[in-house]
Amino acid sequence: MSNERIVVVGAGMVAHRFVSTLLERDTDGRFEVEVYGEEPYAPYDRVALTSYFQGKSPEDLLLGEPSLWDHDSVTLHRDAPVVAIDREARAVRLADGRDAAYDHLVLATGSYAWAPPVPGVDLPGVFMYRTVDDVARLREWVETRQRFFNRPVRGAVIGGGLLGLEAAGALQSMGATSTVVEFADRLMALQVDDSGGEALKRLIEKLGVTVRTGAATSEVRADRDGNAGTLVFSDGGEQLVDVVVFATGIRPRDDLGRGAGLGIGERGGVLVDDTSLTSDPAISAIGECAAAAADGHLSVGLIAPGNTMADVAVDRLLGGDAHYLGADTATKLKLLGVDVASFGDAFAQTPGALEVVYSDPFSGDYKKLVMTDDASTLLGGMFVGDASAYATLRPMIGAKLPGDPSAWILPEGAVERPELELPDAATVCSCNNVTAGTIRDAVNHEGCHDLGSVKSCTKAGTACGSCLPLVKKVMAGELEKAGLEVSNALCEHFTLSRAQLFSAIHVAELRTFTEVIERFGAGHGCDICKPTVGSILASIHNEHVLGGDRAALQDTNDRVMANMQKDGTYSVVPRIPGGEITPARLKVIAEVAEDFGLYTKITGGQRIDLFGARLEQLPQIWKRLVDAGMESGHAYGKSLRTVKSCVGSTWCRYGVQDSASMAIALELRYRGLRSPHKIKLAASGCARECAEARGKDVGLIATEKGWNVYVGGNGGFTPAHAELLVADVTDEEAFTYIDRYLMLYIRTADRLQRTAPWQAEYEGGLDEIRRVVVEDSLGICAELDAHMAHHLDTYEDEWKAVLSDPERLQQFTSFVNAPDTADPSLAYVEQRGQIRPATAEERASGAVLIAPARLEVHA
Repeated sequence: MSNERIVVVGAGMVAHRFVSTLLERDTDGRFEVEVYGEEPYAPYDRVALTSYFQGKSPEDLLLGEPSLWDHDSVTLHRDAPVVAIDREARAVRLADGRDAAYDHLVLATGSYAWAPPVPGVDLPGVFMYRTVDDVARLREWVETRQRFFNRPVRGAVIGGGLLGLEAAGALQSMGATSTVVEFADRLMALQVDDSGGEALKRLIEKLGVTVRTGAATSEVRADRDGNAGTLVFSDGGEQLVDVVVFATGIRPRDDLGRGAGLGIGERGGVLVDDTSLTSDPAISAIGECAAAAADGHLSVGLIAPGNTMADVAVDRLLGGDAHYLGADTATKLKLLGVDVASFGDAFAQTPGALEVVYSDPFSGDYKKLVMTDDASTLLGGMFVGDASAYATLRPMIGAKLPGDPSAWILPEGAVERPELELPDAATVCSCNNVTAGTIRDAVNHEGCHDLGSVKSCTKAGTACGSCLPLVKKVMAGELEKAGLEVSNALCEHFTLSRAQLFSAIHVAELRTFTEVIERFGAGHGCDICKPTVGSILASIHNEHVLGGDRAALQDTNDRVMANMQKDGTYSVVPRIPGGEITPARLKVIAEVAEDFGLYTKITGGQRIDLFGARLEQLPQIWKRLVDAGMESGHAYGKSLRTVKSCVGSTWCRYGVQDSASMAIALELRYRGLRSPHKIKLAASGCARECAEARGKDVGLIATEKGWNVYVGGNGGFTPAHAELLVADVTDEEAFTYIDRYLMLYIRTADRLQRTAPWQAEYEGGLDEIRRVVVEDSLGICAELDAHMAHHLDTYEDEWKAVLSDPERLQQFTSFVNAPDTADPSLAYVEQRGQIRPATAEERASGAVLIAPARLEVHA
């Protein structure tokens, strides 16, 4: 008997899901699949389109394994649009005139970007934001206009929803200014309420994007060259533009269904029942082109329901009885670096519903839980800014929350959050409809004992990835119940923990990320393992963080060796060991701050912070500081920050040891030492403790006999006092024990783990650490000493090295084609004789100092 032929029209994300699921379940090889896509690419991740502007290629966005399309039962036809369906003949007509017969047809044509019929929408310089080719044309236009104008391109995005904010981020990443124009009175009106929309607006405006809500675009007017030049609003206002992106929504692509006489929903979309079948039993429709009965015959523009429809369609083809029960509209997004999430009855439409709200205008966080009238059962919620609780709470819809619900929205560490045991029926991964029970079955019955195997077995976390923390938590809980070892894998690309990976890299003497992932990992890496490996390589070899392939591994701050501020400028922090500085160097700092218009502040760590430096100014600023004998203070790195001190016996009548000299010696010894997290030290000259040494990772307090060395002190949400490591030691003994303590921490701590929790979790606690670093119980002290000696021998100031490297200096430009051009979105006001970033209200009033002349000084 010949195989049944399945024809899939459309080669997007839902089509990919249908094909991969069918191949996985069709163990008898019953079907042959022909996939027809109109784009020249295999199915790719449309959700990640914005990453195209960070150097990604279309190939980087491809879904799944390329081997899927090499399967004997599957044929992918690219550049092959289908123009008609002949239901009687059971065939589709291609644009080139060929026919393709089917036994069953699956429509997965998705949707198209819709733009309102305003005059000028078809002008050159006006773009949609839907496909790889759309974003490629947009990037080419912006880059060309920047070269032509030799200034930042003025961009505008019409639409303040998900795609609109992503498009605004794309424009900003290319160096263009960006204004979001939204007809509604708030951004992302379908996901957040008025207060959440206001919080989102504030956060996005802090990033330099201008937001206009309640504004309707009536025309895009051409400039003298016939390109988009002016936005005209219905209230008569105007705005000059060089590029316009319409992101005003999508419409289902149901033209093939209409032409074939299939049932169509009132608001578009091919009508389907709860088995994904259309009015023709030989045709299914899945994804955004379908209007399902369970969704009120409306098309839903989310990937999760499309995947569920695909799974239902496969199950029915294989003789199953699966049903589509409607869309889970929960969403978690990261827009311009800002987390936004909503789930369940987020707008409190349930009668008697109570709202528990936390709002912090300073941080920008807005969190809301919607509860039943007795404040016990969770109905929904929304988060803007900090959405860390989303993954845990979303599966709890309809369940009782233990304790006070406010514990879930107050800042982490403010109160203790109760432990939650998810019911088996709770959906953990909405994209792939995976429940907690499915994950538990995979752990207990399928032998899936690490995150990678759980993902492979259940598909949980393989789409948007927002559920991965919860997937890992459920998996770990089951492993602990079974008495099995819980995997502490760094991420899905490395099965080793950070400590294990450190040892492996050290022993294998590897020097690049490529070598590391080829030897010990899999795939291409992610934003967890890349900076972690970069930090490990820096800790082991002490080579420049921007050398070789290491620059691409770093986070933003490390990549430009400066701390990014909320308005997109950077802070400059020269090292001032122990807070001691000569008048000559103070004078240089003052001159630099004055010449570049920088805000200056004495820090809590006895240094001077200079705020407001633009990217292209950083080398100019640092050259003057380096020429004056100063060096990087590593305020941007996971490394030594400061060593705080009092003046000690040098000046103070109570001092019993020279704490100032000790602090300087410590800072010069450990400067540039890369570690799992930042490190702070202090030295106090007597028991009065003016330097607050017991609040630091390492603190020294002077005694009549020498120094007491305390370790494991941290500030933050969960502050911890340092504990005594050794007492009454000499200077040299203190250096030795601190060397070993820090090296042991660097080798064995988890990713982003401070010394206090590391010390508490170390097997045997501080007593065992003392045996290791003082008594040499493991016989590794000589190795720890040698590692620190290597650090001391190979230290170089990172900024001094960059200033002598023309290739590295090229990355310090705000605009590629106009390296000396100031960002026109910067806006400041004067306060107490200095400048600070303007608030949104001050920008709107016009009473601001924008790109002041003194910022244009070049040394």
